[in-house]
Amino acid sequence: MAKWFFIFITFLPTITAQAQWVNTNEPYAGTVNTLAVVGTDLLAGTNGGGIFRSSNDGFTWTAVDSGVTNHFVTAFAVSGSNLLAVGTRGNLYVWINQWVIPGTGVSNPNVTALAISGSNLFAGTTLHGVFLSTDDGYDWTSANTGLPSTNISIYSFLATGTNLFAGTDSGVFLSTNNGTSWFAYNTGLQRFYSIYALALSDTNLFAGTYFYGVYLSTNNGTSWTNTGLYGNKVDAFAVSGTKLIAGTSGGVYLSTNNGTNWTAVDSGLTNTNVTALAIIGANIFAGTGNGVWRRPLSEMITTSVGTSQNNLPTQFNLEQNYPNPFNPTTTISYSLPHESYVRLSIFNTLGQNVRTLVNQFEEAGNKSVSFDAGSLSSGVYFYRLQAGTFSNVKKLLLIK
Repeated sequence: MAKWFFIFITFLPTITAQAQWVNTNEPYAGTVNTLAVVGTDLLAGTNGGGIFRSSNDGFTWTAVDSGVTNHFVTAFAVSGSNLLAVGTRGNLYVWINQWVIPGTGVSNPNVTALAISGSNLFAGTTLHGVFLSTDDGYDWTSANTGLPSTNISIYSFLATGTNLFAGTDSGVFLSTNNGTSWFAYNTGLQRFYSIYALALSDTNLFAGTYFYGVYLSTNNGTSWTNTGLYGNKVDAFAVSGTKLIAGTSGGVYLSTNNGTNWTAVDSGLTNTNVTALAIIGANIFAGTGNGVWRRPLSEMITTSVGTSQNNLPTQFNLEQNYPNPFNPTTTISYSLPHESYVRLSIFNTLGQNVRTLVNQFEEAGNKSVSFDAGSLSSGVYFYRLQAGTFSNVKKLLLIK
């Protein structure tokens, strides 16, 4: 007994020192749709809980949505230390001494993206395209000339200089004249690609898609090439110097070489459906299907570089889940030396499949997935990884 006790206390500091993702004093236990930095504060827009603000790196949160009566918050427009507009599922709110619904031009929109370009405010909507305001959000006009249809959906914006990029359900479009006209910039993309996130890192432009991963343009959107993360919905980007972080339906990934290689950096997350990212101070924050999570940015980058993300795994591997025993969530990690169709399943002691965690084509790399066993009873379970001709089984223990 003394020997096992000694091993436990020896390894505990090593686990703690890894500074993995930790749950903040979450404002809302459900899905966080969007994050924004307002001055030195962090805002979180939630899927039914409204808007919350933290001034201390997520240790405490305060509800700040007085006047925003629609609590399904999907987008923010921020200028410096000022929050100018809030998009929700069904309403657009602008700040004119108080939160008000615009006077003319846009009625009951499902707002999915907001952007500020110069003195202009843009709203992207589901099925109604782009709207433009030149008077601080009070009046709006349609700005869809050049877009392929009148019922196009806008999922993301990127304003850089005089350029405004729009990520849509029909690829990427660019306006150089404040939304007066739009032009398709889809060479290398398929027209049916939905673009959920856009980011600029130095002179490199990145587009996050639904299922088809991340695309890179080195010529201002004139042409695009795929950089990986195939099979993921890429909902968010964060840029720190030359480092690019992607928030996806399969977790958080880091690239230090413009998308040539990606490394999973989501250790500690119990919900890897990452819908938003934001960097404030020394920390990066992730909005997920289970609140807001925090991690030191420098630690994440240092750890990733130290693990030689430029080198792919040399063999298939299935790791022991951590923690184990667990209640009710645990993380299962595995390695793929080359692209494979992957199936990761959970079985009970009778051999019955109680959950399938992964069932899709995946690129080579180190992977991790969270398993939430909240609906299962205590006991021994098994998880099996099948990737190509490789198969391995390990045991896990759920204790409630």
